[in-house]
Amino acid sequence: MTLIDGKKLSETIKQEIAQEVEAIQKAGGKTPHLAAVLVGEDPASQAYVRSKVKSCEQVGFQSTLIRRDASISEQELLDIVTQLNEDPSIDGFIVQLPLPKHIDENKVILAIDPRKDVDGFHPVNFGRMAQGLPCFIPATPFGILQMLERYEIPTSGKHCVVLGRSNIVGTPISILLSRKAKVGDCTVTLTHSRTKDLPAEVRRADILVAAIGIPEFVKGDWVKEGVVVIDVGINRVDDPTAKNGYRLVGDVDFEEVAPKSSFITPVPGGVGLMTVTSLLLNTLKAAKKEIYP
Repeated sequence: MTLIDGKKLSETIKQEIAQEVEAIQKAGGKTPHLAAVLVGEDPASQAYVRSKVKSCEQVGFQSTLIRRDASISEQELLDIVTQLNEDPSIDGFIVQLPLPKHIDENKVILAIDPRKDVDGFHPVNFGRMAQGLPCFIPATPFGILQMLERYEIPTSGKHCVVLGRSNIVGTPISILLSRKAKVGDCTVTLTHSRTKDLPAEVRRADILVAAIGIPEFVKGDWVKEGVVVIDVGINRVDDPTAKNGYRLVGDVDFEEVAPKSSFITPVPGGVGLMTVTSLLLNTLKAAKKEIYP
């Protein structure tokens, strides 16, 4: 069993980005600039945005953090999006989800200029992705592709089972792995809460992407020997023995599944770290006008 080390891989990619940024600056080019909009006090969102700001510093990006209270009106938030769309100094930006209930997330996503949509959530980027055209790939699926490629895990002709059909992870990774590409050419089964006999479907997987949001959902008898496991879940479970009273676990029961796996991502230290790194890669592409010349 090989552990897919997201921490080590993300550091390697950040070093590569930092070298490229240095070369751009030496040539007199513009330093890539990422902005993030954070609404409210959600602890997970705050931690994620802090990580993004810190990562920007590590690679030499400029970063701007716009914080607003949860009471912000939908129109005020849309006005901020418009300002960021029109600001030539900003290469890409994200509006951190989830948003307060009184704000329509879809309306906000649709308002983002696809050329600055480094989260890859806008329908224009999603549609381009589905057709195999240049696009900003959603950060978590992009991170998964990086892991599979850099660990040289074969995908062509393999059966991939995806657990979960969200627009952020499950649906895009199912499309990406089915495409004709270096990391692709899989036969993909997209499963969800209404799938009949889920364990039987999962047992067919050569590659399993678990993104269903239920702690330690996938058990050892659900997988076959030699499976590649990409565990996207990050769930808090109570643990009185832990210093802060909880521990983080994935959607896969690591103790049961790892011994049967050929490759597996840990939680924490796996896919989560690659998500932020992928956002940096998308921002670099935006700054270089690689997707939208």
